[in-house]
Amino acid sequence: MIFSILVFVTLVLSICIKDRKKSLGVQALSCFFEAVYDFIIGAFTGAFLSIMNFIRTFIFMQSEKIGKKIGSIIRTYCLWQTNMKLVRISGITTGVFYGLYYSYYHSWFLVMGDIILLLTSMMSIYKNDVQIRINGERRL
Repeated sequence: MIFSILVFVTLVLSICIKDRKKSLGVQALSCFFEAVYDFIIGAFTGAFLSIMNFIRTFIFMQSEKIGKKIGSIIRTYCLWQTNMKLVRISGITTGVFYGLYYSYYHSWFLVMGDIILLLTSMMSIYKNDVQIRINGERRL
């Protein structure tokens, strides 16, 4: 259970961080915790995906010059970009699809975490993207 809590906390925290490299670092940590948790509950496909996500995120942290042609998965594409708005949007898709995945394994704490990630991402998009447009502000 401790790893599911760590996954939830680090993932939500990563969406709230404005700096891309710091956000990716926290997301990589979340992927690691998720892989450990997946092994514990016997969700081996999820563990494999979490390890792949960890490697992908770690590579993105190290390189700003990776090409955009390979990105076919929404989360991968969004993490490739320097635009944090896309990372926030990917939190919505992650919340939906991973929430469904973990509901299959009856991992209700992570389902709850993904629902909170979904809501946090939506609030972050409103605060950092929609509200700025409404107020006419432009922040970097």
